[in-house]
Formats: sequence, C-alpha cells, structure tokens
Amino acid sequence: MALVAIVGRPNVGKSTLFNRLVGTRKAIVDETAGVTRDRHYGKCEWCGTEFSVVDTGGWTTRSEDVFEEAIRKQVIIAIEESDVVLFMVEAATGITDYDAEIAGMLRRSGKPVVLAVNKVDSGEKIFDAYQFYSLGLGEIWSISAANGSGTGDLLDEIVRQLPAEAPPAEEDRPDLPHIAIVGRPNVGKSSLANALLGEERNIVTPVAGTTRDSISTYYNKFGHEFMLVDTAGMRKKAKINEDLEFYSVMRSIRAIERADVCILMIDAMTGMEAQDMSIFNLILRNRKACVLVVNKWDLFVKDNNTLKEYEAGLRKRIAPFNDVPVIFSSVVKMQRILDVLNAAARVYENYSRKITTAKLNEVMLPEIENYPPPAWKGKYVRIKYITQLPTKFPAFAFFCNLPQYVKEPYKRFLENKLREHFDLTGCPIQIYMRAK
Repeated sequence: MALVAIVGRPNVGKSTLFNRLVGTRKAIVDETAGVTRDRHYGKCEWCGTEFSVVDTGGWTTRSEDVFEEAIRKQVIIAIEESDVVLFMVEAATGITDYDAEIAGMLRRSGKPVVLAVNKVDSGEKIFDAYQFYSLGLGEIWSISAANGSGTGDLLDEIVRQLPAEAPPAEEDRPDLPHIAIVGRPNVGKSSLANALLGEERNIVTPVAGTTRDSISTYYNKFGHEFMLVDTAGMRKKAKINEDLEFYSVMRSIRAIERADVCILMIDAMTGMEAQDMSIFNLILRNRKACVLVVNKWDLFVKDNNTLKEYEAGLRKRIAPFNDVPVIFSSVVKMQRILDVLNAAARVYENYSRKITTAKLNEVMLPEIENYPPPAWKGKYVRIKYITQLPTKFPAFAFFCNLPQYVKEPYKRFLENKLREHFDLTGCPIQIYMRAK
C-alpha cells in the first residue's frame, strides 16, 4: 500500500487534515504549536484507491522545544519512507524560513510533492496562496482542513501522484503458499531463513533489530515450494523508540496478514513471554496456521523429562488453541531445521484442506446425536446439517433450528470433534451456527 507523509512547520493544520483524511480524530488538534510529536498512522480511501497516511510533528530549528531534534529525525524518516509527500503551508502567514527550508529538502529528495496551502477559508484569502509558487514545487492546492473545502481536488491530485501498483517481482509467486517467520527481536528468525535457504540471504548479528524489512524469497528444495518471508522482530509498543522500528513492525504485521502459515519463533531461555503471546494472538485473529519453534534449545540445561515438561507448559500457555506443532531446534547447530520445514508444509496442507459435505455429515451427525447441545429454557437445539464454507481458513456452518442458544462450550466440543476426526493440526477453526 502506498504511503503519503504530511509534513510542514508547526501549527499549519497537519493533524486537522490527517483526521479528515482518515475519518477519525486520531491526532490531537490544538491551537498551541508543537502538539504532535510522534508519527500517527492511518488509512485513507478515495475513489476506490486506498493508501496509508502518516502525520508528522512540525519541523522547527533553533527552538526551545526539547523534542526538536527527535521530531526532525522522524520527519526525515517519514519523507524517505513515503511515496508522495503532502507539504502543508499556511496562507495568512506567507512563506517563512521553515517553509523555505522544508521546500529545499523536498526538492533534493526527488519525491513527488503535493503543495497544500491551508486556511484558505474565503475567496479573498485565495490571493494569499499565489506567493507559494515561488517555492518551486509546482501547482498549489488551496484548502481548508477545518471545513473540508478543496480537499476533494487535493485528494484527486494525491491519487494521481501515487505510484502505479508494481507488478510482482519475477521471483514472487502469489499462487504459492506464503510462510512468514515471526517473533520477538533476536530469537533467530533471519538465521532460520538463511539455514533453510542454504545461503546468507539476510544479515545476522547479535544486535536485536538487525532486520528492518520483510524479505520475501522463493524456496524450492527437498520437495517443498513456497515463498519464505523473514520479518523484523516485534517488541512491545512502549519499547519502540528507534526511528525505523515503527515501519519495521508495521511491515511485520502486514506480512502476517498476507501469510498462509506463520512460524512463531521463541527463545528457549526466556520461554513464552507476554510479547510472544501478543504475536500468537495476532496470528489467531488473522486466522493463520501456526508452527511454534523453540530456538536455542542447545543452550537449555536438560534432564530426562525436560522436553515433555517444557512442551506441556507451552501448550498450557497457548490454550485453548494448543493443537499447534512444537519443534525444539537450534539453528546454529542445524538441529531439526528440516522438521520445521516439514511441519510448516503439513500445516499448510491442513489449512487448505477441503472436506466434502457428505463426509462431514457422516462423521459429525452421530457425534452430535450422542452428545446434543444442552437445552436452553426448555427449548431443544437440533443440528441437522453441516458444511464447510469457501474460506481460506477452515470454517464450518452448522445449520440448526435455534442457533442463538448454542453457547461457546458446545462450539468448543464441536471444534474438538472436528480436530479428532480430521487432521487440522496447527489451524484455527471457525464455527458458525446458522438457522436452517
């Protein structure tokens, strides 16, 4: 998705326009200059084109604001990452030193720039806008972010400037399964990708956060063919303080959204921490298949029952969705690397499996008859028919007379029976109760 960065000096209305574009009041708006310090991220849709918008802090130099340098660095990063820069100025104030400084920086960047002159609330004020042609950034667009006038033409221009959707790279194969390696920083994701590929495709260092981007590579070995995606480590939001890490985490989340199978790597020495659980829940919310890899197992002090006890603790932690393959590996020692690959391939096969309606009814209806749904206020639920829905993930519709009376515990029973009779290891299952 294309990215548009809104930049300008303080108090020209960047956050007001940002809120209007994304349709919510995500950014604080106040008459005081310098309210916005961090980048705000949102999505805008105009005439069928969707793009991301980033609101930045006001560009200043030689001010008394202690956050001045940090804000300037964030603005520079936003410009570098963006596809189009929306440069905002103010009609009444005219061209200031800050405006001229930003304009010079934008000309040097070579990025497409849309120049918006804000606070043109009346016909007389439009004459104040013409002076901004002297910045040398092409056409000007007079708007009022507060009341919305002129923003339609501005959005038309932004959409026109957005880059055409790039064709998939020669090695990119949308028809193949996408397997993403995700986890906290420094758990060995890039090392696993390199080990599977058999080459130093991704940089590996002991420093957490070495990988910045989501790197997709075509894989065709040992009878397996898929796209392997190495992602940046995802840490707690409170700890994201480095300039590029904001975008790295966003790309990792997008990689999960696009993937079919996620290999969640955890560090054997630290175990399943809160952030690992957050990533696991993100995988579940996106309905993706999952393989759990416990890396650095060679460093763990072991006795006879260590592996069984460790695995039991893990499964208890991720309950109720504990039907996930768990692989104990050491990427450095090349231990059980092929097991990870085979588990991911098997899970994808389960994830994409289609079960015939006849087979579903043949197996599940006797189970339901042996253990029917509990009566609710004297009313009996009768399930008559089951079918699999045409979704990417395993989803099943159970047709019955009173779907509103089937509660979560019974749905869990149905899910367990589906897992018992059909191999759906590592896949989240969605059950819908529908009126017959």
